[in-house]
Amino acid sequence: MKAAFDARAEVVVITGGANGIGHGLAHAIAGAGGQAVVFDITAGEAWAGPGPGSVEYVAVDVSDREAVVVAVSEVVARHGRIDGLVAGAAVQPRIAVTEMTAADWSRVLDVNLDGVVWAAQAVLPHMIAQRSGSIVVFSSGLALVGRAGAAAYAASKGALLPFAKSLAAEVAEHRVRVNVLAPGVIDTPQFRAANPTGGEREHWDRTTGVGTPDDVVGPLLFLLSDAATMTGSTLSRDRSFPRS
Repeated sequence: MKAAFDARAEVVVITGGANGIGHGLAHAIAGAGGQAVVFDITAGEAWAGPGPGSVEYVAVDVSDREAVVVAVSEVVARHGRIDGLVAGAAVQPRIAVTEMTAADWSRVLDVNLDGVVWAAQAVLPHMIAQRSGSIVVFSSGLALVGRAGAAAYAASKGALLPFAKSLAAEVAEHRVRVNVLAPGVIDTPQFRAANPTGGEREHWDRTTGVGTPDDVVGPLLFLLSDAATMTGSTLSRDRSFPRS
């Protein structure tokens, strides 16, 4: 049986991986010998792992359905398969509902919700054909508790919970798993932009602990691995472990 966290010969597409959690995961997969292909509106530099693994970057706006389909087709043409999808691309503007424009609202849902749908649609025919695959969708604790200035973001992340559960039921017979990860409060460029003051960051550190992208890599590798035999489930990191 394949080792639970053996990434050799695995091909994983990561949306929104130019920085933050996706960036850390991509390098972890490559370091373990797998092929990480990052879809991001900002392309990064390719990276070779210590073994056969690598990180590739493809400039893609995940809200553009046709662009996602083309990018996924090119991944399959290069590597022959897709074993995992981690749908992490998101935008998180701080906008009050009373100040929100139609364009503001649409952009958040286009990226955070539609972008997940388009990515899943694009990879699923390949996963179904090979009768294996793991899709991991990022939600957020804000989907349950909300936050001033984060209505659009929280709504988009909340919508992903029933979407993922429904999709999991649709594709289980094809041995494709779909799970949700709520990563908790993680120190990423997006988190810093949404929490610009020291006081706000100190609040999160005091109440839940602010983790690093590397703290989320382990849970993600688990969900991508054969050890994660569940589907339609939500794994939530409610607190980050205190650092010594």
